[in-house]
Amino acid sequence: MTYQPDNGPSRELDSEHHPQDDAHTMRNHAGEAITDSRNWPGYILIAAGIAVLGLTLVAAGYGFEGWALIGGIACVLCLALGAALVLLERRRVKALEGKELTDQEGH
Repeated sequence: MTYQPDNGPSRELDSEHHPQDDAHTMRNHAGEAITDSRNWPGYILIAAGIAVLGLTLVAAGYGFEGWALIGGIACVLCLALGAALVLLERRRVKALEGKELTDQEGH
């Protein structure tokens, strides 16, 4: 399954269903975070969780217990949901290859 530039819209490499880039790398999942846009909501939620963590620490430092509690809950939810989305997408990609999420491959 290699990329042929002259194939046009009927090319075999479908990056939405199988994000592996065989044409440009020998590694199995190099650049997957960029090519597989189904990971992006998870990454955005993880980044939001880190930002909310900073805001929560500032609110706690200034003595706003209510805002610190709300921020702590939002932080945990964003980080947990973001990590779950990334892991679910990773499991989907591994399943396309006929592997389990916990299979060790290494680079």
